[in-house]
Amino acid sequence: MLSHLQIHDFAIVESVELELGRGFTTLTGETGAGKSILVDALLLAVGGRADSTAVRHGAERAEVIASFDVRASDPARAWLAEQSIELDGGECVLRRVIGSDGRSRAYVNGRAMPLQSLRELGERLLDVHGQLEFQSLSRRGYQRELLDGSGGLAALGETVREAYRAWRALEAQRAQSAQRNLEREQRLELLRHYVTELDRLEPRAGEAQALAEERRRMAGLGRLAEGAAQVEALLAGEPGGAATALARAQSVIRHLTSLDPALGDTARLLEEAAIASREALTGLRRYADSLEADPARQEWIESRLAALEAVARKHHVEVGELPAQRERLASELATLDSAAVSEAELARRLAVASETYLREARRLSTARREAARALDAKVTQTMQSLGMPGGVFATRVEPGDPPVFADSGNDEVEFEVSANPGQPPRPLAKVASGGELSRISLALQVAAIEAAHLPCLVFDEVDAGVGGAVAEMVGRQLRALAGAGQVLCVTHLPQVAAQSDRQVRVAKLTAAGSTRIKVEPLDAEARVEEIARMLGGSSITARTREHAREMLEAARRRARPAGGKAGKAKTA
Repeated sequence: MLSHLQIHDFAIVESVELELGRGFTTLTGETGAGKSILVDALLLAVGGRADSTAVRHGAERAEVIASFDVRASDPARAWLAEQSIELDGGECVLRRVIGSDGRSRAYVNGRAMPLQSLRELGERLLDVHGQLEFQSLSRRGYQRELLDGSGGLAALGETVREAYRAWRALEAQRAQSAQRNLEREQRLELLRHYVTELDRLEPRAGEAQALAEERRRMAGLGRLAEGAAQVEALLAGEPGGAATALARAQSVIRHLTSLDPALGDTARLLEEAAIASREALTGLRRYADSLEADPARQEWIESRLAALEAVARKHHVEVGELPAQRERLASELATLDSAAVSEAELARRLAVASETYLREARRLSTARREAARALDAKVTQTMQSLGMPGGVFATRVEPGDPPVFADSGNDEVEFEVSANPGQPPRPLAKVASGGELSRISLALQVAAIEAAHLPCLVFDEVDAGVGGAVAEMVGRQLRALAGAGQVLCVTHLPQVAAQSDRQVRVAKLTAAGSTRIKVEPLDAEARVEEIARMLGGSSITARTREHAREMLEAARRRARPAGGKAGKAKTA
């Protein structure tokens, strides 16, 4: 339960401290006094959103500290244990600081904590119901959540969500597989075209280079013939050919060698040169004989090189890489041909996942119908006690046909109500007035919250739109809820305030051009005055005070013993 609340420089609050206990506590005061600001501050402490506008004008930062006694809260203690946060006497202190620059910091028992983690803890400590919450009742999703919460169906719901996620993953895989298969067929068709084209072309390793060299030779055929003739003339021409000169040199060197054997090596070199000259001359003449123009061959070479270059450009490779490119494409083609996705296996797995989801969804539907019967009986009873005699509440749980695959299950959940005897139930949003919606919302909250067992419940003017005897019944319902824990309620109704175990008055004070809020726990006599003010407004008479005393006394007689002591507050 919430045991202590401190607020500093939040909105128009300069400094407020409030001690709280178990049971039912009401916060009362004039309209605009700042009662809901205390609720807003409490929401901030448990992870609510805030910005720089939360900081009181002229202050550097806003700070809210909420202390909770978690000895009776197993979910909160389990969460704290997971985070390795130690408790001092069962107390958990949540601290939130908002700077004037809008930056926020959060702490749990002095340890810095991410905002999301603070929210997770707050969900285990506190549940706040606002005065406009009944507006959400028209949403089917909200209705389904209320039903599941009232029936304790969280575990079944999670099982359905897991089954849905498994089915959804396989369905996505099937769609991706179908897309891949389509792309695969398109790629296969393209690969077959490419490989067939390259097979027809039959590029060979080194072919392009050889053809290019042959083309260059044929292009220079005239120059080659002329050059060969010149070399032949230099070797064998008369009278100054190289061959003739070598022959004369050999004749002279043989005569000299007879005179001096030391010239033998030179004679051998001249002989080798003469032989090489004769061989070169023979080869040159054969080459000259081969230099015959072949226009058909030249045309074929040009055509072949053009074809090779065109295919190389298509594949963005060099001409010499075409044989390797053909091998790569053929390999990819073979791989794709043998790597077809097993549609049958995927279909089998998807069918199993579908059946699993539908089975779990049916279990959830059955549990929802059982929870709906219990919720309907409880809400109907509470509605009738809240000034709607003969009113009937009914929850329609209708499975989809054909089945609907969704993470929330296969059910369409809708709340229906008959506000007057003899009328069949119809969708709640179409038949209920604003005041009726307010009471139905409270009845639903009572039914759902009893299953939640949160240690602290806060109601911010949920009694709007009711009065008289109905307001008294609202107070009794809230007091009954407080029997197992703690209920805080912001109210303008004296009938509700009179039912509370303790009452805190909130007042707005203006002095010296500044505004601040004063929070004051009321003793017995002060409660009489405050209830009388709520009854009579600005005109409080002895009769009004007597009526207030009667209301408080009647509430005490009806109430069972309530735990806790009156709260204490300090205001600055």
